[in-house]
Amino acid sequence: MERRFVNTEVLHPGEVSLAQWKSVYRGAAARLADHAWPVIEASAAAVTRILAKGQPVYGINTGFGKLASVRIGDEDLATLQRNIVLSHAAGTGEPSPVPVIRLMMALKLASLAQGASGVRVETVKLLEAMLELGLTPVVPSQGSVGASGDLAPLSHMAATMIGVGEIDVGGVRKPALEALSRAGLAPVELGPKEGLALLNGTQFSTANALAGLFEAEVLFQSALVTGALSTEAAKGSDTPFDPRIHQLRRHAGQIETAAALRSLMASSGIRASHLKEDERVQDPYCLRCQPQVMGAALDVLRQAATTLATEANGVSDNPLIFPEADEALSGGNFHAEPVAFAADMIALAVCEIGSISERRIAMLVDPALSGLPAFLTPRPGLNSGFMIPQVTAAALVSENKQKAYPASVDSIPTSANQEDHVSMAAHGARRLLSMVENATAVIGIELLAAAQGCDFHAPLTSSAVLEAVRGTVRSKVPHLSDDRHFHPDMEAANILVRTGAIIDAAAGVPLPGATT
Repeated sequence: MERRFVNTEVLHPGEVSLAQWKSVYRGAAARLADHAWPVIEASAAAVTRILAKGQPVYGINTGFGKLASVRIGDEDLATLQRNIVLSHAAGTGEPSPVPVIRLMMALKLASLAQGASGVRVETVKLLEAMLELGLTPVVPSQGSVGASGDLAPLSHMAATMIGVGEIDVGGVRKPALEALSRAGLAPVELGPKEGLALLNGTQFSTANALAGLFEAEVLFQSALVTGALSTEAAKGSDTPFDPRIHQLRRHAGQIETAAALRSLMASSGIRASHLKEDERVQDPYCLRCQPQVMGAALDVLRQAATTLATEANGVSDNPLIFPEADEALSGGNFHAEPVAFAADMIALAVCEIGSISERRIAMLVDPALSGLPAFLTPRPGLNSGFMIPQVTAAALVSENKQKAYPASVDSIPTSANQEDHVSMAAHGARRLLSMVENATAVIGIELLAAAQGCDFHAPLTSSAVLEAVRGTVRSKVPHLSDDRHFHPDMEAANILVRTGAIIDAAAGVPLPGATT
């Protein structure tokens, strides 16, 4: 079996960029840089020397967690590592998305390759080969508390490497042994420290958080475009986007957001039509305060990106091997508190992006605020127009508010109180994709409503960029003259947002991002 990926990212352990992680998440293959292999070999050799000293070393010749005081004989070391994988593969719930697990595998690959985990070359090569050939372990989405590492999810990954569990191959789930065999691979027999090294670490939480970050960036940029289009539909002012206002406050995200909104609306015929003799003094906050709200969201996403970039390039298993001193040091790098905080920040940003978008939808359907026909339909009463899509947006925003409650403030003791404070990073990160999905639907509804609102201003037109956006919408969804089945229109709009088609349509304007 051979699978060809369009791109292959060469991972230099400790130096992988967010752009590379994003590429793997989007479907690229990944392999280690050649210079990593001698480092891996030296780490494994150090484990052999440490064992030869005959001293108890956590996770190498002792039990795990609360059982760390139990000494394991040399004859049982291989069994010890196999047992920890099988016993810890105790996840539940729906399988995690394949792109997230591929990213998790790449994160683990780069972590093991830094020479602090004591794993042999052949074990790392198997993980690399599985990633290269598109063999993705089926990993249940629930079961990690974010310390002592993402034990259950990573154990399901490790289990497939010893021939246990299931592997997804091109969307088809197969027994691990069968999938490996068909790919020309053999399961590995784990050596000392290897099982613990594979299942200990924050890679599941980090992969989910990175996935949420990457999708939130698309959401953010799309919402900038729909926000500008809504401002045009409501004949709002671009004065609140004047650079002098934002320079005084100094926040980088706010300054860049205002600049993007100005550029999106530049040379608009709709805007020019009401520059003079407009009785309105100020627009509602949902229009006027876009730079402040969206800019703050951008700053928060960037802070989360900084944290996750650091985490993704770190080593987070335990104990850590230091070959130069032949020492194994036990610590707590597996505690995912940084990831939990980053995930909570992303959740807050996603929630607010959807929240202010819903307020713009509500403003557009209200003739008293927008000056447009009620519910954006030419014949209100006979037609309901955008009445219920706004209700749907409100429902989704409310759901995201509930999901945005910080996960990091919770903790529950595990392992007989040995692991007495945990991060809850795993589900804090795992909720992000569903939150982005909700917010994407809200932005999609706004996209339709804003395009519909601008239609009413004909023959006036918006800026060239926003007209290109409106043209993209109209290529998929016609103007709503009379009520029709609304769901297909919403699904089409969701696709335009989710795939970045709206961002592409606005390519004439550079939109600020969180990961570049």
